Parts: sequence; C-alpha cells; structure tokens
Amino acid sequence: MTEKYLAQPDLDFIALVRGLGGETLKKCYQCASCSVACPIAPENSPFPRKEMIAASWGLKDKLVSNGDIWLCHQCGDCSDLCPRGAAPGDVLSAVRTAAIMEYARPRSLAKAVNDPKKLPFLIGIPAIWFALLAFITMTAGETMTKIFNTFGIAWSHAHEGAEHVIAQAEFFSTWFVDLTFVPTATAVVLIFFFSLKHFLNDIHENAVLEGKTDKTTLNYKEFFQALIRVIPIVLKHDKFNECESNKDRATPHMMVLYSFIGLFIVTSIGFILLYIAQSPGPYSQLNPMKWLANISGVALVIGSSLMIKNRLDKKEDQVTTYKDWFILGLVFSLGLTGMLTEMARLAHFAWITYFFYYLHLIAIFNLFAFLPFSKMAHLVYRLTAMSYAEYGNRK
Repeated sequence: MTEKYLAQPDLDFIALVRGLGGETLKKCYQCASCSVACPIAPENSPFPRKEMIAASWGLKDKLVSNGDIWLCHQCGDCSDLCPRGAAPGDVLSAVRTAAIMEYARPRSLAKAVNDPKKLPFLIGIPAIWFALLAFITMTAGETMTKIFNTFGIAWSHAHEGAEHVIAQAEFFSTWFVDLTFVPTATAVVLIFFFSLKHFLNDIHENAVLEGKTDKTTLNYKEFFQALIRVIPIVLKHDKFNECESNKDRATPHMMVLYSFIGLFIVTSIGFILLYIAQSPGPYSQLNPMKWLANISGVALVIGSSLMIKNRLDKKEDQVTTYKDWFILGLVFSLGLTGMLTEMARLAHFAWITYFFYYLHLIAIFNLFAFLPFSKMAHLVYRLTAMSYAEYGNRK
C-alpha cells in the first residue's frame, strides 16, 4: 500500500535554493528528460526529476534527507538536454548546499560561510589571531621559554645550525601552529561525526519510505564494508568519467583530491618527525617528503586553476555562485601561498617568506575550520551517500 504523504511547502526553502544557484527550478515541467539523460542515475526511482518537483514545491523534508541528491555529480548532461533550461544540475547543487547548512552545527556558522557579506569576518578573525601569535613568537621568546620550561617542554623547535637558515618557526612558533590547528581539526571531526550520524539515519529512513533499498535496518558494520568498496570508485573518479558534458572536470578534480592526500601524508610525517623523532625542519629538498610536498603543491595549484578555468569557460551553461568561488578561491590560495612560501625561502627572502606563510596559515584555517559548512563538505556527504547506496543495494 502506498504511504500517504502530506505535502508541507516551505517557501523560505524555495527562496534559499534559488539564492544558492537554483533560480531555474520553476522552469521544470516534469518531462523526465533529465532522469533519462543522466548516465549515473539508478534505474529504480532515478534522479533528478523527482528532486526537481520536490524543490519546486518546497518539500524541504523530502530533499535534505534524500541521499540521491549526493549521488549526482553535476556532470551537466541533464542540464544540456533540458528543453526548458531548468538546469537540474545547478538546482541539485543548490539543494546540496542547503542540506549542508541544515545538518552542520552551529547552523549560524554554516549560513555565515555561505554569505559573501561575512567574508571579511571569516578572513579577518584568523588574520588577527595569527598576527598576534606571530608577534608573540618574535618578541616574547624568553618569556615563552620560561613558561614552557615550567612544564618541562622546550619552547623552540630550532635544530642545530638553524640560525643559518630561514625557518617559519622563527616567525610563527610550531607550538602555536599545532595549538591552533589540532583543536580545530578535532572540532571539525566531531561536527562531521554528529552531522553524519543524523544524515545517515535520515537518508536510510528516506530510502526505506520510498522503496529505494531492501534494507529495513541500518547495519553499521555492513555500511563500513560498503564504504571500503566505494573508496576505490571515488579515487578512480569512475562516476565523473561516466558523464559526457563535463568529463573534462575529472582530471582537475583528481589532481586536487590526490594533492590533499599527498599533503595530508606530508603533514602527518612532519608531525611525527617533530614530536616523536625530535627532528624539526626545514628539511632538505632531496628529502622524499619534500618531493611529495612539492609535487602535491604544484598539482594543487594546477588542478584548482583548471577548475577555475572550467567554470569561467562554461559560465553561460553552468551557474557559479559565491559558494563555488569561495571554495575554489581558498583551494587555489592554499596551494599558491604554500608554493610561494617555499620559493621565497629558497631564494633567501626572509620577510617575503614570512608574509606568504602568514597568508598560507589564513587560507589553511579558512579551508579546514569551515570544512563542515562549505561546499568542500560534499566530499564527506557524497562519500557517505554513495556508501549507503552501495550498502542499500541501490540499483
């Protein structure tokens, strides 16, 4: 027997979706061309036709808890073939941002990250914080040494002969870096944990209600097994490569993805070398860790540049809103400032090195502190939704 559903239109939600880049949603007249055109839509209850009508009617409860909005990779095939120019890919992108804002806590921070008027605060607050800590590092070394010695900890991580090289730790203490970013990373992980727990329960409930799964209960062990099976699909960008209209997006996305993986490995090794092996940097350019760091940094700059170029080339066919430019700008800034910091250090320009390092820290903070609230969060939500689809035998 068909489940009865009482439609409760949310006009504010419609306005939100339109403001996030889905202003064409009212053009949809349910011809289903989009669902037929999509190369990755499941045969059972395919998207995005049903999502388009739900967005048009303002059915927020049916959309934000719908795992199918995350299976869409915004390849553009549906938008290219839409006879009314309803741009389903852009609408679903807007709905995904709305879903991120719904699940992330605090919700006010999610709204701020997606509001261009708040950008000066998002940049200004960490800029002031890092400037203060840099001032302490450069002017209060003796005082900080005494404070740290009371706990039996060395304030300076400078190695023998460090006075003859340029080291970022002389401008911004390594302790301050880690005392800023370790708690930030912990908070991000906790936010994602609670958000995804709620999200996973919701998409399961939605899938059961709409008959998109044969699983009646949520088995976390089987879900994590599905997650392991999905990771290679993500790493190979199989879904991206099934698309036609925006197939050229696959390579830049892979470059950025593998860049972050490489930089994560480098950061982890650096952390171990510093605090366990007691071997602080800077390290030789012949060190394999530096090879990986430099290759990843260059790939990040090139990959993000190609993504920006792709957006500019297709500005007539694909809506690019503030949420898109925010994350693209941050990723590009992160890679560029990191490489410029390294180049200036090798050229022995101390204060130029410190200046670029200062900008680099601001970029890092904005990217990772606001990760659960920005478009970058789609990496985590999409992986979760794809894993659930694998677990739930979505065909």
